[in-house]
Amino acid sequence: MRLGLIGYPLSHTLSPAMHAAALEALGIEGSYAALETPPEALAERMDEVRRAYRGVNVTVPHKEAVMPYLDRLSPEAEAIGAVNTVVNREGRLEGHNTDAPGFLRGLEEAGIEYRGAKVLILGAGGAARAIAWALKQAGAQVRVGNRTLERAAQLQREFGLGEVTDNELVLAAMARSSDLIVNTTTVGLKDPAATPLRAEWLPAGGTVVDIVYNPLETRLLREAKAAGLRTLGGLPMLVWQGALAFELWTGQQPPVEVMYRAARGKLEA
Repeated sequence: MRLGLIGYPLSHTLSPAMHAAALEALGIEGSYAALETPPEALAERMDEVRRAYRGVNVTVPHKEAVMPYLDRLSPEAEAIGAVNTVVNREGRLEGHNTDAPGFLRGLEEAGIEYRGAKVLILGAGGAARAIAWALKQAGAQVRVGNRTLERAAQLQREFGLGEVTDNELVLAAMARSSDLIVNTTTVGLKDPAATPLRAEWLPAGGTVVDIVYNPLETRLLREAKAAGLRTLGGLPMLVWQGALAFELWTGQQPPVEVMYRAARGKLEA
């Protein structure tokens, strides 16, 4: 069973270690490769996936761009407008989105309540789309802050979200009034000094989630923890979206704890 990940760049991905461990744990003969794919090579790569792979994960910058190369979309992927998992069924490519349920599984595992919560999402890319859709479906009040207002406004229109902004003063007020703040941007990735939100804007109480998983604790999470807020890093979403993708490819119950151990081991190596 040939599996892989398409994205660009992929130098720091944990997915090959995670999925190789899962395949081995279940005794499935197969492999999972990091298939670095610059945007201009996407069409050629998808032809290769159709010919030779059981399935692939899809990451930045291809979660939306990959959709025209697929034969069908799951209802969730179609509603979200982003794909992070492709399943090859005898030459027909199906697009799925396991980011949305994977994010919610991570919250539930940590005991974080999100139904009916007042949420601020930072960013408006593919991961933000999945998370906004999942939270909105669960009855949360979802607002978005993004550097490009039109991207946030598009999400607002498509999903029926609350307030969106690109203005720092408005963002500060939105943050202070939130029960749950979710960073979906890459700010803080491999840069311990960077944060997408000033510490003084953090709400009194509530929860801050950062889907960045490298480092395990970003500056945003450190400052939130210091302010007495509950925090959650990006590893649970990474593992759960991967586990749900693994189940789609193999039809087997994914060994989630094995996948956690492999991901942590790779981060600490």
